[in-house]
Amino acid sequence: MPQTPATREPRETGSVRRHAIACIIPPDLLARVAREADPDQREALLETLQLDQSFRVTRAEAAASIVAAVHPVAVRAGAGTPNRAIYDQHHSTATTPGTLVRSEGQRKVKDVSVNQAYDNFGYTYKLYWDQFHRDSIDDQGMQIQGLVHFGTSYDNAFWDGAGHMFFGDGDGQMLTDTTKGIDVVGHELTHGVTQHEANLRYSGQSGALNESVSDVFGSLVKQYHLGQDAAAADWLIGADIVGPQLAPALRSMKAPGTANPYDNQPSTMDGYVHTTSDNGGVHTNSGIPNHAFYVVATTLGGNAWDAAGQIWYDTLADPRLRPTATFARFAALTLRSARTRYGSSSTEADAVRTGWDAVKVKVR
Repeated sequence: MPQTPATREPRETGSVRRHAIACIIPPDLLARVAREADPDQREALLETLQLDQSFRVTRAEAAASIVAAVHPVAVRAGAGTPNRAIYDQHHSTATTPGTLVRSEGQRKVKDVSVNQAYDNFGYTYKLYWDQFHRDSIDDQGMQIQGLVHFGTSYDNAFWDGAGHMFFGDGDGQMLTDTTKGIDVVGHELTHGVTQHEANLRYSGQSGALNESVSDVFGSLVKQYHLGQDAAAADWLIGADIVGPQLAPALRSMKAPGTANPYDNQPSTMDGYVHTTSDNGGVHTNSGIPNHAFYVVATTLGGNAWDAAGQIWYDTLADPRLRPTATFARFAALTLRSARTRYGSSSTEADAVRTGWDAVKVKVR
């Protein structure tokens, strides 16, 4: 069985890799929509692109200061409950928290965005604590800070690698209020979990795995909160935040490439995209491991956060998972995790092999 957080040894990772900013909307998609937009929307989208680019250096510096090691869980009062703080940026583009408007345990406020961010942080914390006994992003009770109303019509949401999640209000056409997305919040906060565990390099296949892990656990947060099993879940990412241009969703784990008119995700290695944009197509090629997880979860049936989610979490926390992991290496480790926890000839191990076979990733 995998070691508990209190007994795991720190992993040796060598030099720490730098990460690009991990937004829910990739830059190439923003650029494609901007080319077809009317002048007013184009201005908003180009401003979003400019802001995203300015944060890439900031997040890279933050990620470079994180050593991907597992530390013993700190004993603290209130372990098992989140520590949330929501700030109003008043449509500024300041990178530091604005006005504190709701702290942990305080009642709802009039601002719906504030309450949605607060609640969705809580749902994300609850999945990680209830199912994996993980105490926040760093497994040591880290405060989760949300910065709402960032920018004017800002068409994105992102985790900055330094303890903050930024929420744009959207322009109403491409995106709406990003605080509404339970899975979007789960996705972005999982970038923080990945940063503290495997620190997957945000480029090429390791970057696509970074994105995929966030989609997997973002979807699990939503399913867990709604009480949906694998058969009932829609397996869509961002369905609650897209505007008419990107309806019905940002991505589909069930059917990559079908989520919206701009969706170009492949579902198997036959369609793997070789590109220099978006850090080597991290948002595009993440469709492949996304679909593998979907196949595993639906093959097993029941609640996806149980066996399938546990296997993926065990793999993320496995010291053998290196920052530059390929799809094949990640697949092999998921099979190892399934065999370790459930047995070499278990239905869980068979389902993992079936999932990776479905997307044409060889498991050795």
